Amino acid sequence: MLLSACQHALTPPESPAPTRDDRANVALLVPLGAEDPEIADLGVSLENGARLAIPDIAGAEIDLRLYPTFATSSGAAAAAAQALEDGADIILGPLYSETTAAVAPIAAEGNISVLSFSNDSRVAGGNVFVLGLTLENAAAALMEHANLQGKTKPMVVHADNYSGNRALEAVRNASESAGIPFLGGLSYERSKLGVVESVERISNAILSEGAEIVVFSSDSAGALPLLAQLLPENGVNPEAVKFAGLARWDIPAETLELEGLQGGWFALPDPNHAHKFGNRFEAAFGERPHPLASLAYDGMAAIGALVSARGPSSLNADGLSDKSGFRGVNGVFRFKADGTNERKLAVAEVVASKAVVVAPPRKTFAHAGF
Repeated sequence: MLLSACQHALTPPESPAPTRDDRANVALLVPLGAEDPEIADLGVSLENGARLAIPDIAGAEIDLRLYPTFATSSGAAAAAAQALEDGADIILGPLYSETTAAVAPIAAEGNISVLSFSNDSRVAGGNVFVLGLTLENAAAALMEHANLQGKTKPMVVHADNYSGNRALEAVRNASESAGIPFLGGLSYERSKLGVVESVERISNAILSEGAEIVVFSSDSAGALPLLAQLLPENGVNPEAVKFAGLARWDIPAETLELEGLQGGWFALPDPNHAHKFGNRFEAAFGERPHPLASLAYDGMAAIGALVSARGPSSLNADGLSDKSGFRGVNGVFRFKADGTNERKLAVAEVVASKAVVVAPPRKTFAHAGF
């Protein structure tokens, strides 16, 4: 109804009805039972996102079983152990990097794969694949678009912590892939005072180095609003130096109203697909989905595509890392051998406090055999 379940080029085997051996047992690990009610509600949204994908899977029978993790590492480990005892063929979830790390060795002992909702590459690898929208994919989309628009001298403004340094490396690598010179990174202590004390130094460096695009690692819950205000006040004109973000500026939508971000770019999945998914989700469950619910749909789409084409035995590292990839709510994606993912994202520009797509995502992967 919404999207084809996959981009897979394989032809599903002809069978009048799946046998027990053809049926895939999917263990869905979500943070139901969490003490924080918002996290528990997110668990429900993830569950519903996964269930919404099942009718779109043709030629495969999926037995989806729900396992609450209580949003704790111990809860996730217990859920994974129970899933193995119940004969799971694959684990979809859990949500966090910490809970994924707790699940990984248990799943490995049972020789099954994990499709985590995390976007933290530290937990990827071996039997763990991450579904989350990564910094690397956002950086790739932004640098490709920047190159096409002639903004070929990027700098990164980032917090001096693990996440900020990951963002720096993501833009550095994306710049190299796009064939444009990378001017480096400018860091700040992750606090309001840290930003205020660093902004003059950062502004002077941007201007002296001749940066044409400045990429922010932070979101609206972090330093982004302060940077968007203080950098222009210190001589960095957003009309001359393009501001860009690795984080979603449309979540929350109020971020789009920041004066300093007008004309700026950020990466996001195709909003047309997201809108259709949201409408269908609301029609089925009576409420709008959490933004992460789409990852559960994508995970089920990938599982369904492989089971339909090759059976449950394909839910392993070789099958999941097939270069043909899959199609879900967030566009086309594929898993790499190192457990990370590659997604084709759109680039939006902030125009009059609204996000306008200026570079739609590619619909296929080059040399993927579509």
